[in-house]
Amino acid sequence: MPRPRRSCLAVPGSSQKMIDKARTLPADQVFLDLEDACAPLAKPDARKTIVAALNEGGWGERTRVVRVNDWTTEWTYRDVVEVVEGAGANLDCLMLPKVQTAQQVQALDLLLTQIEKTMGYEVGRIGIEAQIENARGLVEVDAIATASPRVETIIFGPADFMASINMKSLVVGEQPPGYDVGDAYHYILMRILMAARANDVQAIDGPYLQIRDVDGFRRVAGRAAALGYDGKWVLHPGQIDAANAVFSPDQSDYDHAENILDAYEFFTSDRGGQRGAVMLGDEMIDEASRKMALVIAGKGRAAGMTRTDKWTPPTE
Repeated sequence: MPRPRRSCLAVPGSSQKMIDKARTLPADQVFLDLEDACAPLAKPDARKTIVAALNEGGWGERTRVVRVNDWTTEWTYRDVVEVVEGAGANLDCLMLPKVQTAQQVQALDLLLTQIEKTMGYEVGRIGIEAQIENARGLVEVDAIATASPRVETIIFGPADFMASINMKSLVVGEQPPGYDVGDAYHYILMRILMAARANDVQAIDGPYLQIRDVDGFRRVAGRAAALGYDGKWVLHPGQIDAANAVFSPDQSDYDHAENILDAYEFFTSDRGGQRGAVMLGDEMIDEASRKMALVIAGKGRAAGMTRTDKWTPPTE
C-alpha cells in the first residue's frame, strides 16, 4: 500500500525548533528542507541537524523525507552523501526539486545505490520524490515518472513553475474579470496526474502560500482532491487538519466502498452464484464499481479509518 501523504509538512532543515515541533504534529509526511527554506550559508550545518534529528527518532508513523538541492547547484552531492550515509537507516525518501529530465532522477538513483552498498543498507529501499517546477520538467514528466523504480511521487511546484513560464501573478484581485485562478493550473495538474496514475506513483499538489487563509487552502486542496491527487504540501500547522480532511474520504463513502468490495467478492464466488453484476441495495455494482471502490477504500485505509457499517452476505 502506498504511504499516506495527505499532508506533507515542509520544515526548514536549519531550524531545530521547527524540527522538534514537527514531531508533535499530525502530518502524514514531514520533509526536512535543505533547499529553498535553508539559506546557502546554513546548508552545511543543516545537514548535520537533519542527520541528528532523523537518528533521534520520535517520528512515529510519519513518512520521513529530506529535500536536497537540485542538480544545477553545488550542494546536491554533499546533501545526498551526508544525509544518507549519516541517517539512511532512518530515512524513507529523498525529494529532488526542479527535475527536468529522467537522467537527473537516474543520477540520484545511482548515487543512492552506491551509498546503500557502501553502508550495507537495503538497496532500493529509499524512495525518490520528483518535483516538477518548470516547463521542461512538465514536458518530460512521463519519462521522469518511469526513470527509476524508486520514484514514489510526482509533485507540482507552483511558484517556480509560474516563474519558468513567465506567468502573470495570480494573486486574488489581480486576475482579469471572469478569470478563475484554478484555470491556469488545470492543465498542469492534470498532466502531472496522468503521468503519476499511468505509472502507479502518487501525485502531490504543492504549497498554498497564504498560510493563515485556511478557507483558501481548503478550497485549493479540494480542487486537487477532486481531480484525484493524493495530498498537498502544508507550510503551517494550521493547514494540516484541513489537508487530512480534504484528502480522506467521508466516513459514509469509506464504509460504502468497503461494502462494495465485500459484496462483489461474495457474489462473484461460487457461493454467491458467480455473478458479475448484482444489486447492493438500490445500486447495481460490477467490476467498474469494484475498481472505484478500491480507490476510496485504499485512501480510507491509508488514513487509518475504521468501518462503522459492514455488509453481510444474504443467508442461504
